[in-house]
Amino acid sequence: MEQNPLADVADADLLARHVAGDRDAFGELVHRHRDRLWAVAMRTLGDREEAADAVQDALVSAFRSAHTFRGQSAVTTWLHRITVNACLDRVRRAASRRTSPVADEQNFEALLEPHESAEAPAERDELHRELIAALATLPAEQRVALVLVDMQGYPVAEAAAVLDVPTGTVKSRCARGRARLLPLLTHLRMTDAGKGDHRGGRNPAEGSSVPETGTEMGGGGHR
Repeated sequence: MEQNPLADVADADLLARHVAGDRDAFGELVHRHRDRLWAVAMRTLGDREEAADAVQDALVSAFRSAHTFRGQSAVTTWLHRITVNACLDRVRRAASRRTSPVADEQNFEALLEPHESAEAPAERDELHRELIAALATLPAEQRVALVLVDMQGYPVAEAAAVLDVPTGTVKSRCARGRARLLPLLTHLRMTDAGKGDHRGGRNPAEGSSVPETGTEMGGGGHR
């Protein structure tokens, strides 16, 4: 198998190469991060088409604005922030479809195809559908905070960097979201407890976290 010459290049260097004209550098960034971006979008929006469109919009935006990146955060944080903003824009606009792609955007189609279908897509699991439906009842800002912290496993500080808000705001949004979700998810938590809790408390934040459903979309857990 031919070795990928960009496999060991750091994210920030890939972005710099892209700005300098390397045609393959941004594609490598997309390959590395699309599954996590897809998982955040899917869990925030609860709809495959909306999530795919949001991720595509976000990566087109990142492609075009890469020259503005100043290294004040990690590239993955920057990409997640753009994706979250794209999701929140869709929630606020209640848009069902994005506009027709321009020529540059058409080149992204193959890169952006979600790959969770090859790994038993979690959105088809009944428990996961119930969780997504419950999340959809929350205000968008609370929803995305819970997605990042409780479902994707981001530390509160890193979620705050993605959302560009203070850590206290993330904690507050998570606490309020959990309080609103608790009556809707009690039966899911009981089912989860019956199987045993093997998560090891990766996010020991205040209050009960959103229960996991035993699956990750598109390799979505933050590592």
